[in-house]
Amino acid sequence: MSLVYPADWRPQGVEDLEPGAWEALRETSRCVLVTAGAGAGKTEFLAQKAAYLLQTGICPSPKRILAISFKRDAARNLTMRLEKRCTPEQARRFHSFTFDAFAKGLLDRFRAAIPGEFQPPSDYRIVMPGQKDYQEAIKEHNIPYVNAQQLESLVITTDLPLEGDDLNVRAVRSYWQSQYQREVLLSFPMIKRLVLLLLKENVFIRRALQITYPVIFLDEFQDITGPQYELLRAAFHGASPNMTAVGDDKQRIMGWAGAMPDAFQRFSTDHDACRIQLLCNWRSHKELVRIQHVIARQIDQNVVTPVARAKRTVGGEIAAIWQFDTEAQEAEMLASWLAREVENNVVEPHKTAVLVRMRAKEIEAKLSLAFIQKGLRLRNLARDIGGISIQDVLSEELTQILLPILRLGSTTRSPENWEATVRNLQFLEAIGSEDDKALQKLHRRLDAMVRTLRATMQNCQPTDVIAEAVALTVLGSIRPESIRNAFPQYNRQQDFDRVWGGIITLLKECASVGTDWPTLLDEFEGLGQVVLMTIHKSKGLEFHTMIFYGLDNQTWWSLRQNRKEELSSFFVAFTRARQRAFFTFCSGRGQPVDWIERLLQPVGLLRIRGQELIP
Repeated sequence: MSLVYPADWRPQGVEDLEPGAWEALRETSRCVLVTAGAGAGKTEFLAQKAAYLLQTGICPSPKRILAISFKRDAARNLTMRLEKRCTPEQARRFHSFTFDAFAKGLLDRFRAAIPGEFQPPSDYRIVMPGQKDYQEAIKEHNIPYVNAQQLESLVITTDLPLEGDDLNVRAVRSYWQSQYQREVLLSFPMIKRLVLLLLKENVFIRRALQITYPVIFLDEFQDITGPQYELLRAAFHGASPNMTAVGDDKQRIMGWAGAMPDAFQRFSTDHDACRIQLLCNWRSHKELVRIQHVIARQIDQNVVTPVARAKRTVGGEIAAIWQFDTEAQEAEMLASWLAREVENNVVEPHKTAVLVRMRAKEIEAKLSLAFIQKGLRLRNLARDIGGISIQDVLSEELTQILLPILRLGSTTRSPENWEATVRNLQFLEAIGSEDDKALQKLHRRLDAMVRTLRATMQNCQPTDVIAEAVALTVLGSIRPESIRNAFPQYNRQQDFDRVWGGIITLLKECASVGTDWPTLLDEFEGLGQVVLMTIHKSKGLEFHTMIFYGLDNQTWWSLRQNRKEELSSFFVAFTRARQRAFFTFCSGRGQPVDWIERLLQPVGLLRIRGQELIP
């Protein structure tokens, strides 16, 4: 494909970029730190910059761009946006990972180069230990002088190869030894430590990474932890890569998980980065942005007022506290209000989210019956299905490859899913857009596969057994080994099996509801269902209407004006709303968070009695 002169390049899929985005996009001679508030289009900016670098040849073939996000759906979203703007050859040179996936991919690829006793076998098992697991390890293996919380912190922060003999090193050494007995059990913090050891010990691997990735994107940079920053420095420091870090200090919600409080300053100093600010909010209309800005000023008094670029499309209140006397009344009136809004075509169910601070399973039990009675269904995205949450299943690469093919089999014509499947298969099989012979062969093979699949699906009503058999047929047709080669997170069989098991479990569940294949797949994707999720899982998503369940001092006991991280979590969740954001308050559950109400009343937050919701 011919390249575009930088001066002639134009954004794709959007009319234009704001001036700050243009400046940050064209800056390729030094590192850039982009500060961008809620709704500023951080992901879109990164996709546009990647397209610019690839299509102009500033990042020439065969060199690649490495993009690191904190959530799998964010990493996938960035990849999908780029795939719509670039040829498959160019898209293949854009590698989007989470920090965990990036570290795990390095471990799996270069495991044999890890020195000495720390080299894990290929069949190591990933674990996610909690406080109870650390307590049991301390007791079972006689690890001295530390409690569970201290041990967890030491495992995260202590460098390998554990030299010396002070008490902390002895405790961490005992823990590592305990995890290497019988089968090897590795947590992601342990994997990062192994990769850091690998990079420090092996200059050839460092050089290979630096040559491969001259361009690096870092999304949600405000949440980077010390070990993650160490890993980046170990891999790329001194190579002068073109780094673009994007984030917003007001959205730093991972301090509890070790997010660096001075990440922006460290990056600016270490990389001599120029700092550029994006000012537009493309998600929310001006009334919502005005409320968001008041919350933002509680976090940072110097925050710049954003420019709202979205249009308001609904009438009535756009922000209110709904007050109820009992939880039963709360559930009934909430369901009634949503049912009316759906019936009047104000909002679709799946574009509405009920956000809870924690314990989504308990809230699901409280609300589900009332929703069903009003003809609505509530989908708890946090629900575990075979060791993986529904939300994680839906964001997996394997799911994104499987779904378009199943959609093709469920209907007689679907150009959008045909194009998505062709694009996916080109990527999996490394077929260039100029390779006409290979493309013709791919089209013929896909056409034959879809014809067979359609015949099967049209002749069989969906049941759990048939749904699994159809999915296995599709998997066999696209070859699992191609998927593992393309996506390092699936290299190990047990990692692949965990995700595949979640997909099959969810398909089987949906088969009991769907009367035909299109309905089953709608059910799988959650179309027509109101979303229930925790506020922390809402980051990176957006909804037309959002309802915060339980704004009271029992549920939000830590939401105080002087606790910036909790306020940041509240701010992040509130900014997911495109049109409306409401709060439910039940006097039978606790007392109101008065200071929030006093803060937001002057800019439009109302208090409404629950009985008044439905005239």
